[in-house]
Amino acid sequence: MSPSVRAIRGAITVEDNKKEAILEATQALLTAIVRENDLEPGDLVAILFTATPDLDAVYPAQAVREMGWREVAMLCTQEMAVAGALPRCIRVLVLAEDRVGRVRHVYLREARRLRPDWSTEGGG
Repeated sequence: MSPSVRAIRGAITVEDNKKEAILEATQALLTAIVRENDLEPGDLVAILFTATPDLDAVYPAQAVREMGWREVAMLCTQEMAVAGALPRCIRVLVLAEDRVGRVRHVYLREARRLRPDWSTEGGG
């Protein structure tokens, strides 16, 4: 029997459009998603990142590769430029094998405003 896959959403804001800030925020977000969903790196199937147009210093996927997760398929793309949208924001869609049967979406820092119903308290 093939394992089922679950989709986990998340987002985080970044202080500055600097490589170090983007990598730190991305690692914080992915670490929280893994923790909140009781995942192992081997459970991750694919990760889709979007970044607002004001974040272009580095690909968010680089942060995940630096965490040692080299077998995960990843894609980075630019978020739509919508008037009044939250600036300096990285969004993520994680596809993971479903071992637990529950999903906890993770929204950190100012990104909590995007989905207060899914926000993680005390994170990031």
